[in-house]
Amino acid sequence: MTQITEAMVRDVVKEILAQVVASGAVAAPASASAPAADVKEMTLREVGEAKKGTSTKEVVIALAPAFGDKLKKRTITGIPHAAVLRELMAGIEEEGMTARVIRVSHTSDVAFAGKRGAELSGSGIAIGIQSRGTTVIHQRDLFPLQNIELFPQAPVLTLETYRNIGRNAARYGKGDSPAPVSQINDQMARPKYQAIAAVFHIRETEFVNPDKKPMDLEVRFS
Repeated sequence: MTQITEAMVRDVVKEILAQVVASGAVAAPASASAPAADVKEMTLREVGEAKKGTSTKEVVIALAPAFGDKLKKRTITGIPHAAVLRELMAGIEEEGMTARVIRVSHTSDVAFAGKRGAELSGSGIAIGIQSRGTTVIHQRDLFPLQNIELFPQAPVLTLETYRNIGRNAARYGKGDSPAPVSQINDQMARPKYQAIAAVFHIRETEFVNPDKKPMDLEVRFS
């Protein structure tokens, strides 16, 4: 039996990616990033180990290892990470809550990143997000693979969706029970983007550091 190696997987993914790009399947959704033209860059600076928050008005945004300062700094459909983070924070702030951004380096799994963020959040609510754009709203007392809301289809998430995710996270933090954020269900998203999603996950996992504690981040947009 032939052993499947990582190199073989990469070669297959590279070939599929070339076919997807040639067919134009990747380019179309990238228009979702157009409204974010004014915010394309950001600087993330570690300012110390993340501790458990004491303010009940705080909602944590837990970034996966590569989000915002590694890889291409864009989601799977080309939306700048800076614009995504800005919208999440804006949604939280619109509800009168405070956003705290942390980096979770010990895992590339969005559920576990969100769960760790919730444990450190003063309100007990956190948003976890991967580089490809997959997002979750998590709560402190839930198991890692449970969640309040999950947004697994990154290709259909827009800047408006991310702002609404921020709003809902803040509402949960206040003890409200909002209607779940509306999501587009695109049956073709999985076959179109499966290979690209696999590449994102492989690359993000390369930056995992199991020994590193979550870190608070200072965020500056430009």
